[in-house]
Amino acid sequence: MVSLQKFPSVHHAYMLNASPQQGLFRNSPNGRGPGFIRSEQVSEVSISSCQDRPGRRQFLAMGSTIAPLLLMSYQTPTSFAAESKKGFLPVTDKKDGYNFVYPFGWQEVVVEGQDKVFKDVIEPLESVSVNVIPTSKQDIRDFGSPQEVAETLIKKFLSSPSQKTKLIEASEHDVEGKAYYTFEFVAQAPNFTRHGLTAVCIGNGKFYTLTTGANERRWEKMKDRLHTVVDSFQIFNV
Repeated sequence: MVSLQKFPSVHHAYMLNASPQQGLFRNSPNGRGPGFIRSEQVSEVSISSCQDRPGRRQFLAMGSTIAPLLLMSYQTPTSFAAESKKGFLPVTDKKDGYNFVYPFGWQEVVVEGQDKVFKDVIEPLESVSVNVIPTSKQDIRDFGSPQEVAETLIKKFLSSPSQKTKLIEASEHDVEGKAYYTFEFVAQAPNFTRHGLTAVCIGNGKFYTLTTGANERRWEKMKDRLHTVVDSFQIFNV
């Protein structure tokens, strides 16, 4: 197995990525945009308090049938007909060469070290992020088996040192000649547990990682939507 630690750029980028999927975002004091609060600072009480806002979620739901129609005119052929997925919106990055869908109602936020991040406006642990870094490898299998790659990423890059992690499942699949690894894991902090899904692939001289997830207490409700997100992730030549 080729160790990911041999690539400094990989280590740097993923250390920035260890918490964005698990944190809250807020407006920074200087008014320049969203700031980041580490996941360890989030209490289960503060997370649960967001549930007492049904009005806002109902308002968002009202637009779920309208926004996809409005956005269809802006989509390109590389959006892989994502508009057909009811309740999801497509993302296509022509520069880096990837696309995926995310649930309607999530908003885009800016996080240092991440290529794209979308999160739920009410449930802070429900999010999807994409990380893109250069690599000299041509195939994800050059780094090892799905289990080996998953264990390395989960323990060293997709969770913080204070969290207890567990790999649930890891697998490999092929899309148009490209090998993808996908895996499911949990990361347990003192006051919450995050249940995550990740897809990784190599192409265009880049190592792509998409990670999505939710609080364990909402996993049963969210898992089908999160699987749709991770399964939709594809890269294309640029």
